[in-house]
Amino acid sequence: MAADSDLARLTLHEAGALLAANTVTSTALTEACLARIAAVEGSVHAFAHLTVEVARAQARARDQTRPDPLPPLWGLPIALKDNICTRGLPTTCGSRLLANFRPVYDSFVARRLEEAGAVILGKTNMDEFAMGSSCENSALGPTHNPHDLTRVPGGSSGGSAAATAADECLAALGSDTGGSIRQPACFCGVVGLKPTYGRVSRNGLVAFASSLDQIGPITKDARDAALLLAVIAGHDADDSTSAREPVPDYVAGLDVGVAGLRIGLPKEYLSGGLDPEVEQAVGFAIATYERLGATTVEVSLPHTEHAVATYYLVATAEASSNLGRFDGIRYGVRHEGHDLLDLYQRTREAGFGAEVKRRIMLGTFALSAGYYAAYYGKAMAVRTLIRNDFTAAFERCDVLLTPTAPTPPFCLGEKLDDPLTMYLSDIFTIAVSLAGLPAVAFPCGATKQRLPLGAQLIGRPFDEGRLLAMVHAFEAASGQGRMAPAL
Repeated sequence: MAADSDLARLTLHEAGALLAANTVTSTALTEACLARIAAVEGSVHAFAHLTVEVARAQARARDQTRPDPLPPLWGLPIALKDNICTRGLPTTCGSRLLANFRPVYDSFVARRLEEAGAVILGKTNMDEFAMGSSCENSALGPTHNPHDLTRVPGGSSGGSAAATAADECLAALGSDTGGSIRQPACFCGVVGLKPTYGRVSRNGLVAFASSLDQIGPITKDARDAALLLAVIAGHDADDSTSAREPVPDYVAGLDVGVAGLRIGLPKEYLSGGLDPEVEQAVGFAIATYERLGATTVEVSLPHTEHAVATYYLVATAEASSNLGRFDGIRYGVRHEGHDLLDLYQRTREAGFGAEVKRRIMLGTFALSAGYYAAYYGKAMAVRTLIRNDFTAAFERCDVLLTPTAPTPPFCLGEKLDDPLTMYLSDIFTIAVSLAGLPAVAFPCGATKQRLPLGAQLIGRPFDEGRLLAMVHAFEAASGQGRMAPAL
């Protein structure tokens, strides 16, 4: 049995094995994570809201009512991004506007986790309303990268990635609209999976861009991602976009290997402009897969150059519509005014941060009379072309391999005053979201300064199992263990 001080460092599957063998309790695991939070949270600031007493009560209940056999997540402490609704617990989306909001219902994924017996430690920090690439836009202050506290953890699910990397939880859930699971996972040296659009219900996820948002796991390895995805995936009759595709046994499929697979290398993603250390790490991942029996082929995604512009029209237009509900009447904090319009203006001026206001204004303009066809309509047409690019590429290969981010984690404050440069942080993840495809980010190296570097695997719709099996194979063959944070 691991020492109490080591329990927080365990993976989900390691902790689950100890629980199943009755050599550790859920209470011990939970207290180990809470002790780790007490030790490092002041430096990392990964959590928006801790639910300490709720977690302890859940852990005691799990210990007292052990089913036989134990479900895979029974008694295991995890965290949820602060835009995933949890009944009676804070769900503030990193915004002043929702500072007092407590949902009266659980999201689909929160219900699934409760049914599976997980323990919820709290809600993780995030860029406000999931709008950001650095986790610096939160009204609660920035999250720090546990591998270098002067650097960002990525965004918008930076809190979930940082908490997992810092061993403050065994795993976490994030949400991904244009890269918000994958880029933070890359920056923090953990595994982050964006499922196929519709694979996981969005019911109870506070909407940013409804045609793009997906909930997914952020974990310490591929096996944990398979365990967590198996619990949260599946059809939800209350979500009209939820797919009816059957959920495979992701864990059982982890050992299929990669021999004979065709890996596509998009020339637009690897043709220059990459940080040299990122390029070297991605090259190592490619070489490892070739050594394991996969073959590589160059493919083209010709509309990649339009992906960022397309995304920032589609996503902001949908955000403009979705965030219209936050008016001080039905949800969140209200700032009274002389009349209804003044109330709206005062509430939104005080409640929304600068980046959210920027995106609402961009989206409103793109949807306005006289500009709709030229901007939003054209963006939707280009989105179809981007999706068609992927369809054509998959005629020549089984999966695609790309960098996750063009640079290592950058310094806090480095890009805050340059929104366009910040937006380009997601250049390798955005097109995947526009196409609705599954993708996983996984660590494949480190810089000379010991900052994590990662690659991205992209699959056909509902091919999450193959992606996780490939990451699992890389973990076994690369000889690279999970990089311990420099805390």
